Amino acid sequence: MTEYDYWKIFPRMPHKVTIGDITVRDGFQHLEKFISTRAKIYYLEQLVFAGCKNMEVTNLASTYIMPQFSDAEEVLAYLHSDVFKKRCEKRGIDTADLCFTAVTIRESGVDRAIALREKGIGPDRCLMMVSTEEEHHFANSGTTLPEYWKEAARATKKCRDAGMKMCGTVSTIWGSPIAGATELKDAVEFTKRWLEIGASDIEHADHDGSASAPQVYRYYSMILDEIPDTSLHIAHFHETKRVASASVLAALQAGITYFEATLGGMGGQPANFLDDCPVPGTGEYYYDDPRFVGLTCLEDMLVQIDEMGIEHGYDVDRILWLGRQMEKTVGHRLRSEAAINGRTLKEGHPKYARPGLAKRKADRSEKSGQKIPDDWASRATLPEQYRP
Repeated sequence: MTEYDYWKIFPRMPHKVTIGDITVRDGFQHLEKFISTRAKIYYLEQLVFAGCKNMEVTNLASTYIMPQFSDAEEVLAYLHSDVFKKRCEKRGIDTADLCFTAVTIRESGVDRAIALREKGIGPDRCLMMVSTEEEHHFANSGTTLPEYWKEAARATKKCRDAGMKMCGTVSTIWGSPIAGATELKDAVEFTKRWLEIGASDIEHADHDGSASAPQVYRYYSMILDEIPDTSLHIAHFHETKRVASASVLAALQAGITYFEATLGGMGGQPANFLDDCPVPGTGEYYYDDPRFVGLTCLEDMLVQIDEMGIEHGYDVDRILWLGRQMEKTVGHRLRSEAAINGRTLKEGHPKYARPGLAKRKADRSEKSGQKIPDDWASRATLPEQYRP
């Protein structure tokens, strides 16, 4: 007989996960309009109040390249303020349990994070990034891979010496938007390199939506066979073909316990136009339609994981409400279906019931809850040709 217990079929699949949010960094970097400092702080705070403990809050790259993060210090200062701490305390949230990350693609960003740390407003964690496909890496960082690895080793040591964590990202695992297919074994090796130079954890990123469920399962199984500590591994999927939920499921089946997402599925390559002015960003976009790029959607991922019975620590309804607020902030419809259509509730949605069912059953002398005619057998007899 078929085994019906999902966790027996996939024994590595977790009963509890961590879901980090990167809306204010990755989500907002893709928009071609500046999101106000007040709005950034509002969403970060509301995400914390809804149960999020791990967030990317800004990018410390040059503000000439990415002016959408020109308020990085102000955002970080608020997250270290007594006002924020008191608002968290009032809700039973210990700010010591929160981890705020700033993206620092180059060593200069790490130096800036260290300077902010010395002022008492630095991030808890920095993030640097390599791509297994060198053309994509060069587009992001302006360096060769060997050149960048040397820089990353220096920056990681600086970061750790200053009391901060370093997340090492490995990108283009399942393919590159520039040079196409890649080898999974290269990403496994790059993961080991990051840990070798002192990274605290690894973000395994599908930055262009190349991943397919079988390859996701294969890759994360390879990773956990070689490096079994699940706390080291973060799944980061982009949505370009509407199949990222399948990748999330495949990663769960392989045993991954930490995921990232954004409200509304926002995000992608940094904008090269902001408000009324062209800006450098990371150059020309490597996609044809900005409506079909972005990350896995936090609202939809939460509903998926919640309805699987996996513990996640979020107030799902609050996140769905927050997703609807975000649509007002950005000024257009985002990609969450759950934010609009809600959850699948066990108790159903009685408000949608049509009147008259009870009276019709009574008129026909049917019992409440009766589903088959009185004169039928209690169990169906399956025709012989359809039996196993």
